[in-house]
Amino acid sequence: MDAVLTAMVEDKIGPGEQARLLIQIAKDILQFEYCIALRSPAIVLYLALKGLNLEDGQGVVLSALAPRYYGQVLADMRLAPLYCDVSQDIPVISPQTIEAALSQKEAGLEVRCILVSQTLGYVPDMAGIAGMGLPVIDDCSQSFTIPAEGVRNGTYGTFTMIGLEERDMLTAGGGALLYAMNRRDAAVLRNLSILPEYSLPDLNAAMAVIQCKEAPKNLEKRRKIAQVYAQAALRTRHKRFTPRENAETPGGDAYNHYAFPLVLETGMKDVKAYAKRKDIAVESAFEHTLMGSSLVPPALCPEAYSLFLRTVLFPLYPRLGAEEVEKIAKLIITLP
Repeated sequence: MDAVLTAMVEDKIGPGEQARLLIQIAKDILQFEYCIALRSPAIVLYLALKGLNLEDGQGVVLSALAPRYYGQVLADMRLAPLYCDVSQDIPVISPQTIEAALSQKEAGLEVRCILVSQTLGYVPDMAGIAGMGLPVIDDCSQSFTIPAEGVRNGTYGTFTMIGLEERDMLTAGGGALLYAMNRRDAAVLRNLSILPEYSLPDLNAAMAVIQCKEAPKNLEKRRKIAQVYAQAALRTRHKRFTPRENAETPGGDAYNHYAFPLVLETGMKDVKAYAKRKDIAVESAFEHTLMGSSLVPPALCPEAYSLFLRTVLFPLYPRLGAEEVEKIAKLIITLP
């Protein structure tokens, strides 16, 4: 709040110094070549697709559990979505599920791009996806973390997105970053004509700056809360996702604990009703996705549809107090 109020008092709420400071702080963390800060993830996705010079009717591979705004942006740009199923043990696409989708595409559809959403913070096999020969737009909005030695998420895409919306790992009341890791792709971003109305206002950037600075502390808090929930989940019959082991840090805890999802063995309505009686908000994990918005035929992506029906999220954010964490852990243990 201090950062936001300072921006207001100084009457610098439009695009300006705070946005430039945010980009510099993000560059120190992520080591990209060039970045632009924009008002929304939808604008970022539009410009990333524009930067790849896609033409009307060309295809874009994307997960059935991707954010639903992806579908609107593709429709507005007259691009054809090629919906891809997810893996059984993790809610993201893989080289195998992409190959399956490509094998079933309509005759004549020219696929030009893979759009990767790192859903609920889980990181797919990005090296394998990048090796498939198609440009990749990598959305790390929910998988943002502080890179450890040997862990370099967000480096495989032609362009990489990090949203700053309410449901993203870094929340700034709105906005997103779009960056490129190498000079060739950075040159494309530099040549984009960015209208002032597309740029991130300093009011939001000031909040994002604080989020970046506090990220290490907040990530550690999330990890400790998740450990308590995980112990509780072991005493239930419900399942957890298995984060993909990073090739450079075998056995390491590379997951950022964006959320604490459980794949239920019982009905979601019963679990939601039970949690409501305990005054705890439990929500459907994939309500705000393409599948959750009924934009993807269930038969086309059966794994994604099954996860949509059975996966719930429990409250997990840094400001949860010890009593609240204990209350939620007790709920998990006693789930029907």
